[in-house]
Amino acid sequence: MMQLDALFERLKFEYLPDQLEAVCEHAAKRRLDYPDFLSKALETEWAGRNRQGIESRMRQARFPAVKTLEQFDFDFQPSIDRQVVRNLAGLSFVERAENVVLLGPPGVGKSHLAIALGVKAIEAGHRVEFQTLDQMMTRLKRAREENRLDRTLKQLTYPKLLIVDEIGYLPLSRDEASLFFRLVNRRYERASMILTSNKSFADWGEVFGEQVIATAILDRLLHHATTINIKGESYRLKEKRRAGLLKSNPSPGATPPNPPSNAEKEEQADLA
Repeated sequence: MMQLDALFERLKFEYLPDQLEAVCEHAAKRRLDYPDFLSKALETEWAGRNRQGIESRMRQARFPAVKTLEQFDFDFQPSIDRQVVRNLAGLSFVERAENVVLLGPPGVGKSHLAIALGVKAIEAGHRVEFQTLDQMMTRLKRAREENRLDRTLKQLTYPKLLIVDEIGYLPLSRDEASLFFRLVNRRYERASMILTSNKSFADWGEVFGEQVIATAILDRLLHHATTINIKGESYRLKEKRRAGLLKSNPSPGATPPNPPSNAEKEEQADLA
């Protein structure tokens, strides 16, 4: 057994030693031959390493919450083509260094889909990073102030998939837009991005402070990209309505409801 322990150490097996007894018991019950036993033993070690790798990449991604495609309510958002999402989940867009842009009003599931595709990429062994646009701009501006912008832009080309969330919620200055253009240009045809925005492409000139920069950004983002435009109600509004905090939409011909109270107005403003 000492010889076996030494081999485990030399081969840097971290998971099979603790599971060896269970693997041997399984092999005896199933009467596995030597090749099948070896396959089962190596599979046990690989499964442990793969699980550790996924956990490590999940931490590095810095998702605000873990979301999966299985959790997404496609019935509530019928405007989404499920086949398009299934194709994206196959991750061929990542292999081809293409982009995905998710458009739609707040609360319709853009961030959920972006994170879910990021989780799929992590499970496939890819490095993923998630940041809101506000977080990204803070990072880039600080890097420039500290004379390490080029190094930071280089670091941001390493993730196989970079997710930038919430484009359009806050307008950028021309200077900030230029920094974002440099990021997009660095990753262009080298690595994939997923972007979410509550603004249509026609409004990106306003978001980025100048139409010329917005056009240059869109030119690179959309050259190889899949765009999903989600048209539907906010999930958050749906949950509020289910809880009775908001009234249901009136049916055609129904008597108009009373004007909302101040409390209802404040509740709806918070959800906007």
